[in-house]
Amino acid sequence: MTEQADDLLRWVIPAAVVFGVTALAVVAGLIALRRSRRSPKARTAAEAARNDAGRALVRLDDAVDDLDIEVSLSGALYGGDAPTTLRRARMTAQHVRDDGFEEYRRLAGRLESGEEAARVRRAAEAVTRRVEAALRTVDGARTAHAAWVTAHVSAADQVRSAQARLAEVRAAMGDPEALIAQLARFDEREWKDAAAAARAAVTEADEAEERLAEASRSAADPTRNALAELAAGERALRRAEADARTLEETYRLITQASQALSDEFDSARAALRAATTIRAKLEPADAERLGDEIRAVASSLDALEAGAARRPTHTIGEIARLRDRLDRALGDARTAQQRLRGARTALPGTLAAARNGVALAEAAMSGVRTGADARARLISAQRDLAAARQAQDPVEALDAARRALRHAEDAQALAQYAANSGGAIDPA
Repeated sequence: MTEQADDLLRWVIPAAVVFGVTALAVVAGLIALRRSRRSPKARTAAEAARNDAGRALVRLDDAVDDLDIEVSLSGALYGGDAPTTLRRARMTAQHVRDDGFEEYRRLAGRLESGEEAARVRRAAEAVTRRVEAALRTVDGARTAHAAWVTAHVSAADQVRSAQARLAEVRAAMGDPEALIAQLARFDEREWKDAAAAARAAVTEADEAEERLAEASRSAADPTRNALAELAAGERALRRAEADARTLEETYRLITQASQALSDEFDSARAALRAATTIRAKLEPADAERLGDEIRAVASSLDALEAGAARRPTHTIGEIARLRDRLDRALGDARTAQQRLRGARTALPGTLAAARNGVALAEAAMSGVRTGADARARLISAQRDLAAARQAQDPVEALDAARRALRHAEDAQALAQYAANSGGAIDPA
């Protein structure tokens, strides 16, 4: 029996050693692999992949803009509706672009949170693949449509359709300076961007007219190609439309903000009174902290009121930020009903501030060659603003509007940085 036990031990001990060493090696290998995926080298690779995705998204965004021009031209040629292939390609590209920018923005947060860099890299590479597939779809649709246009539509027809659109844009613009004159009673900081947009819209419409006139002369000459001038005229026309929209939107936002000032101040002071009531029921330390915030918000609100009439959109935005600050100070001290009531009263002003923020960001990015980060922030702001408008729950709507405002401010800051760094787009 002893001999059998000795034989068994002589077999078991080496086997146990072998298996134990193997298990330790496997564990060590897994730990090393995990560390390698979080190493500085892996992080650098992930950041490079994200940058590649950003550059691809910028190309797609530019391609969507070009496709918009082609759809507009084709709509005129086809009696108001572009070909199905072009419209489908544009919808596909827009969807991939918007989702891609959202994922691109989230990837930075995933890296900052310490997520495994290899997973972030693979996600970025997936974005790039989807974007490149969308670009191929756009290129295919444009190539097929260009062949059809060459075979069936004359350059003169294309020029006439663009000139008809120019006439419509001029009629819709009316007299931009008349709107600026009405805004002159407000602080210049409220409408200076709108004034710049008004001047630009007139200049761009004139440029479009000149380009299209040259395209018309080229179309009448068999030895010349009208396509370059036609495309340049259409781009100038689109810029004129965008700047005219900026002017109209700014005018609307300023006048609406001016009319809403009294209600917004009343609503904010009612929120302060409600917070004071809640404070009376808190523990001494929490009550003191909340009291400090209530006094700070009340003081800021009083300071705003003096210049509110001259700077209505600025004031509405500041009130929205003060309401956000007060809500964060209250934290979980409110009941669900109190949160709901507070959201309902804060929502109109915050939505107005978010709309103004998005409009300012769009204006700042017009004519500026921005990178993926600015474009991603703007798309996020636009999405959150749409979500805020559609949400049935006031609390959810308020959260979305506040996110939209933050994203819009980030987009505007990035666009201004790009402009100051020499990122202006050559209008030619």
